[in-house]
Amino acid sequence: MTVREQSEQRERETLAPGAVCAADSRGRSRREEPCPIRTCFQRDRDRILHCKSFRRLMHKTQVFLSPEGDHYRTRLTHTLEVSQIARTVGRALRLNEDLIEAMALGHDLGHTPFGHAGERALDEVCPKGYRHYLQSVRVAQCLENGGQGLNLTWEVKNGIACHTSGREAATLEGQVLRYADKIAYINHDIDDAVRAGVLSEGDLPWDVSYVLGRGKSERIATLTTSLIENSSETVAMSAECLRAFHRLRDFMFEAVYTNPVAKGEEGKAEDVVKALYAYFVKYPEKLPTEYKAVGEREGAHRAACDYISGMSDRYAIGVYSDLFIPKSWNVMNG
Repeated sequence: MTVREQSEQRERETLAPGAVCAADSRGRSRREEPCPIRTCFQRDRDRILHCKSFRRLMHKTQVFLSPEGDHYRTRLTHTLEVSQIARTVGRALRLNEDLIEAMALGHDLGHTPFGHAGERALDEVCPKGYRHYLQSVRVAQCLENGGQGLNLTWEVKNGIACHTSGREAATLEGQVLRYADKIAYINHDIDDAVRAGVLSEGDLPWDVSYVLGRGKSERIATLTTSLIENSSETVAMSAECLRAFHRLRDFMFEAVYTNPVAKGEEGKAEDVVKALYAYFVKYPEKLPTEYKAVGEREGAHRAACDYISGMSDRYAIGVYSDLFIPKSWNVMNG
């Protein structure tokens, strides 16, 4: 037996009945010879980890635009925290941890620069709207690897596409990811908001703290434990914890996500994204070569959306500056 086949056999012997065994994957869009060492989900994880879109996440906003300080979350650190929480829950439920890790690492590959401000801007101007979770699948399937895509398994793509809203993931592993994403972002956003002086732990609703605990670690422990204890044929947490989580999320929308101190620069970020989009739709010949090819196949609107959504914050600002900000010049005296 190969190392991969031994791993697949161990999965059948140890995973829970509802877990997805790698050997039972629905497969890839393009057939490939199996790796002798890694299962298909381990292979997907490695492809995502080594792709360019994953590396760009380190320079994409999570909540706070261009914060001064090294300890605020970026889209990359958010992704890693989601992966850790999801794997912890998945291991306790005896689900396929490799599948969970692959979809967690890939779930935000298609996120825009400037966080949800960038997403709102593209959603307004793109003819078919914009959803980062669907763009993440598109990045993995169509844009990465010189336009060849990463050729991920069906289960990983399904988990990525269903991690935010709408239809529920077809696998328990994908359902875990959806909860882990919410648990991660609400808690690290509180942490960043406290660091930024936007709120303090004492500002959180007392009834939420009573149920979930005080401090990031206690809240995450309570929520993950609730998932582990209440999941069986589907992934779920207790009604009490779910109510407290929704109450906390409502509080964060009021105190942070719509706070003019924390989000005051987002209008400028949206203007940058919209200006770039209008420019590249009007002048698709100015797009990089790989996106020109997208434009030839699917039109300038699609190509502009793909190009801009893949930008990091600083790259978007750099392109905007090159296109729209006058440059200084010197007159040489003879």
